[in-house]
Amino acid sequence: MRYPLYQINAFSDQPFGGNPACVVPLTAWLPDEVMLRIAQQNAVAETAFFIRETTSVALRWFTPDIEIDLCGHGTLATAHCLLAHQKFTQQPIHFTTKSGSLYVSYHNGLYHLDFPTREGKEALLPTPIAQALSIPPKAVFKARDYLLVYDQQSDLEKLEINRSTFDQINLSTGGVIVTAPGEHHDFVSRFFTPQASILEDPVTGSAHCTLVPYWAKQLHKTSLHARQCSSRGGEIWCDYKGERVQISGKAKTFSEGSFSIEK
Repeated sequence: MRYPLYQINAFSDQPFGGNPACVVPLTAWLPDEVMLRIAQQNAVAETAFFIRETTSVALRWFTPDIEIDLCGHGTLATAHCLLAHQKFTQQPIHFTTKSGSLYVSYHNGLYHLDFPTREGKEALLPTPIAQALSIPPKAVFKARDYLLVYDQQSDLEKLEINRSTFDQINLSTGGVIVTAPGEHHDFVSRFFTPQASILEDPVTGSAHCTLVPYWAKQLHKTSLHARQCSSRGGEIWCDYKGERVQISGKAKTFSEGSFSIEK
């Protein structure tokens, strides 16, 4: 059987920017091990699988290593796939996921994701992470992910990770966010995952569930413009709404085709 496949850059409208996600429409779930192998074959940070239901869209996300419970760029890419390629007209799009109901709407050239807040609490940094960083952070917080705060954007741009040391820790589904005030944005960030096939994620929507409440309180504002300063880079517009955050960005289809997994 053949399946359609779309590769979509999330949080960018550039052909080589943002975070590439593969999106696979299904009519029934494939076995978990098959979806994981498809994600490994695609070799991007995330492959999203969805099934259109009567009033909602069931959505799951797989990295090349594991299934995860929340993925911003995979959700944005799926919304773009539905509206741009699947003739889907219902808005907001209601996604049912392992993190509960998520809603995405599109207007003024941006996809707007309604996600849960994941506010970090002050924490101690595990030794393998601390020893792996070329520059130590000034503050550490923990939600699903570790949030490491730096003084300035140049610290993030110069930051290097000793991977052999970094990979000594297993954070399950979490990762490490590093962040600082931006030179031309309210804040900037990068995201790293130990023991993952892809060490640095180009643009991480779900990380902003923790970034937005932190910076909203630091900067005393609820609307923020952010950039993830990876090599590909991405732009994120954010609104802090207490228990929810709105994460907004652009998307661009890079390729579309199909694949077969017949024996």
